[in-house]
Amino acid sequence: MLRKQLSDALKTAMLAKDSRKVSTVRLILAALKDRDIAARPKGQADGISEDEIRQLLQSMIKQRRESITLYEQGKRPELAQQEADEIVIIETFLPRQLGDAEILAAVKVAIAETGAGGIKDMGRVMAVLKERHVGQMDFTKASAVTKAELGA
Repeated sequence: MLRKQLSDALKTAMLAKDSRKVSTVRLILAALKDRDIAARPKGQADGISEDEIRQLLQSMIKQRRESITLYEQGKRPELAQQEADEIVIIETFLPRQLGDAEILAAVKVAIAETGAGGIKDMGRVMAVLKERHVGQMDFTKASAVTKAELGA
């Protein structure tokens, strides 16, 4: 479904002559093709799964956020804006992201279910969160919330 959505978005952007969206979707499709090729020896002839595509998109967003920080430090606001525009485009292919309150609630549920009692159990809690909330959660934020909850 995501593959079709991406190819449809590329066609629509090309017809609309939206160069920013065309280039961003092409970057996504290129990264997706690379991952598909890398997955072939592992027995995934059809390419990577929908969840792995969502993880790919999440990592692309994370890379762009890091780039924005560096561009702002380097006094390059035009490049930072370009990265921000790409984030907006990439996010259209992901499910709605959980807010801070929803992340906290999900972390508390995962802690209760795993019986985590301290920071040493953080890996189990994060594994549960990653299994249930692929593409819906910023796991950097979730990690900080989990650490705070387990450390308290």
